[in-house]
Amino acid sequence: MNNPFRKAWRSERSSNSLSESFASVEIPKDAGFWKKLFAFAGPGLMVAVGYMDPGNWATDIAGGAQFGYTLLSVILISNLFAIILQHLSVKLGVVAERDLAQACKDHFHPVVNFILWLFCEIAIAAMDLAEVLGTAIALNLLFGIPLSWGVAITIVDVFVILLLQARGFRWLESIVGGLIFIILICFAYQMVISQPEIFPILRGLVPDKEIVTNPSMLYIAIGILGATVMPHNLYLHSSIVQTRNYDRTTPGKREAIKFATIDSTASLFLAFFINAAILIVAAATFHTSGNHDIADIHDAHRMLEPLLGTSLASIAFAIALLASGQNSTLTGTLAGQIVMEGFLNIKLKPWLRRLITRLIAVVPAFFVTIMYGEGGTADLLVLSQVILSMQLSFAVVPLVMFTGDKLKMGIFVNKPWLKIVAWIISFIIIVLNLYLLYQTFFEDGFV
Repeated sequence: MNNPFRKAWRSERSSNSLSESFASVEIPKDAGFWKKLFAFAGPGLMVAVGYMDPGNWATDIAGGAQFGYTLLSVILISNLFAIILQHLSVKLGVVAERDLAQACKDHFHPVVNFILWLFCEIAIAAMDLAEVLGTAIALNLLFGIPLSWGVAITIVDVFVILLLQARGFRWLESIVGGLIFIILICFAYQMVISQPEIFPILRGLVPDKEIVTNPSMLYIAIGILGATVMPHNLYLHSSIVQTRNYDRTTPGKREAIKFATIDSTASLFLAFFINAAILIVAAATFHTSGNHDIADIHDAHRMLEPLLGTSLASIAFAIALLASGQNSTLTGTLAGQIVMEGFLNIKLKPWLRRLITRLIAVVPAFFVTIMYGEGGTADLLVLSQVILSMQLSFAVVPLVMFTGDKLKMGIFVNKPWLKIVAWIISFIIIVLNLYLLYQTFFEDGFV
């Protein structure tokens, strides 16, 4: 009996993913290792942005404030999961020359594809909601701009992004890299002045059984996982890796996978450092001083200055938050374009696509900031992460399925050990996210 889930690609792809940027970045021929790596570097940084967006901040701050350094191991494990999944995303994009949305469109029934597209659009809107709120909160912390006005200001992002896209894909990558560097500097400074203890940090990188046995700790641990592995990144990475003009031959694809995987792995370790730094600063500043109930970005910013004795700490915190929100905005725009074109083969003008996505996020954010203020934005940030968790399985399972299919991937099919690891990761993500949803909606008062 034929397995309906195993089949070669049905047809040639209808168009290149991100056609305006496809194969637009030249890869030098006969160059050395480092020169080639530099040419391939960039997509990994854009993917890493999704692992340090404002939605991650709340879970990292809550984890550090309540449980000290214990949940560092969860950030590390989540990051290792992400490295493997992003490697699979690279393989799909390079070998099949399809992004994940195009691959789903080719493989599944139109009704299934419509459902997958709808879920993905909801997830992108939720991600954009986190970015809108993060930017608005940062503007409020830095300049005292009311949250509702800050939400309205984020609409201007539309035009800034269009200007950047018009200058070429390498320009976009450079801006993203620059903003990541700002976030890195801000948290490196905060880590130095918060003076964390080295040995407890190292001990926190080793998983503790209390993470599973303590319900409160497990809830935040699952929240960290849900906020770390982002579904839109799997669509994004499988597309933007194709912006490199490598040889579309077997040796050329093998080399592209190698360098693109190095790029994404190094970038995700950078994201790990930033996420770990947020938790470490929260642990060193709030947990050690007895402020265990800090779980809100506003509260964290408010408490940094009196506890660390310098206003620069709270300023650096707000600047990093602003850079994080702006960075996520750039990659969210591209992910939205990739998903719509891949699933529906509909090409909207970039400004229209961006404006629609941003308005879907701005309207609820604007309403909540006016009606409920700071407390409402905190709840809305948590809700955005829950929505992302709901969508994650619908991106991970097709990716693992496609890259493990020899008929689709040929000699590049996942090796047996990688297939096993990928399906174990998928199972863990599905189970933990179902548990998170149950806790959120049934045990925390939603139902």
